[in-house]
Amino acid sequence: MSKTLTVFKRELGGYFATPVAYVFIVVFLLFTGITTFNIGNFYERGQADLMSFFFFHPWLYLFLIPAISMRLWSEERSSGTIELLMTLPISTTQAVFGKFLAAWCFAGIALALTFPVWITVNVLGDPDNGVIVASYIGSFLMAGSYLAIGSLISSLTRNQVIAFVLSALGCAVLVAAGSDWVLNIVRSVFPEWVAENVASFSVQAHFDQITKGIIDLRDIVYFGTLLVGCLVANAITLSVSKAD
Repeated sequence: MSKTLTVFKRELGGYFATPVAYVFIVVFLLFTGITTFNIGNFYERGQADLMSFFFFHPWLYLFLIPAISMRLWSEERSSGTIELLMTLPISTTQAVFGKFLAAWCFAGIALALTFPVWITVNVLGDPDNGVIVASYIGSFLMAGSYLAIGSLISSLTRNQVIAFVLSALGCAVLVAAGSDWVLNIVRSVFPEWVAENVASFSVQAHFDQITKGIIDLRDIVYFGTLLVGCLVANAITLSVSKAD
């Protein structure tokens, strides 16, 4: 654990050592503001909730989270520092989890900085803060799942652009799996139970359930399995390449 924390501190400090981290946070806050107040018609809806705020998170993360994850391993490969990292007295698993936790913490900091939106809705009305807390938890879990997918893909290529595109596409598939147009296509070809199974893989469906204030064990298991599964695959991929 101490070695994992060492990697975590090194990586998290590295984010704030360059202007890239601050640019990312500003862009994230800017887009969440635009989607909430302009596109989401926050004031026009006349309701004291953050539905319009969280509604766009699965789609915002499709572009913003891969921008974080694309450099996790691709940059190490392209610069040649991955060989140096693998010679240090740490296991591949410790390196993977340390780098992932740093990226997830960074994403969490960006998400936490949206707290003025929460304050705004409390000033304007009397929202159900329990639902808002649950929605923040769901958003954080979803960001972690996207990052785990992106970390896995980043470990497969040395090109950061390719890592970004493939990560965005991979996450988009999981979001679209629960959309009506995809399920209608599946229903036209396969039985209903197949469509239900496809929908169960949808990030959107599980996130929407949490944003209703219902933290179901099945949703937690879904995000946890996706997150851990991708990180284990990430560690295996790096171990294989290290052996080669």
